[in-house]
Amino acid sequence: MVRVPAAQQAEWFSVVARLGALLEVHGQHLWVFRSERDPELWLEFSESKERATHRAVAPRSAEEVELEARLRSLARYEPDPSVLWTEVPLPKEP
Repeated sequence: MVRVPAAQQAEWFSVVARLGALLEVHGQHLWVFRSERDPELWLEFSESKERATHRAVAPRSAEEVELEARLRSLARYEPDPSVLWTEVPLPKEP
């Protein structure tokens, strides 16, 4: 989760969009969700087909590094926002 002050949201959202477009080139996806209860609270969600290609561990271009740094200057991220989650498929019902 990330807390984005109202005054920073337009720029933060613009930077997220630019980073998302770059990640798409590598087969990665980036989504953001906004809390309905707290307009400054967002969930930034990244996805890739495998761990090695995820934005938290894959090599990044200078532009991607710059955009990530800009995001962190605009908002307050959790202490370790790069925790990776692995999908666990649900069993099929007989």
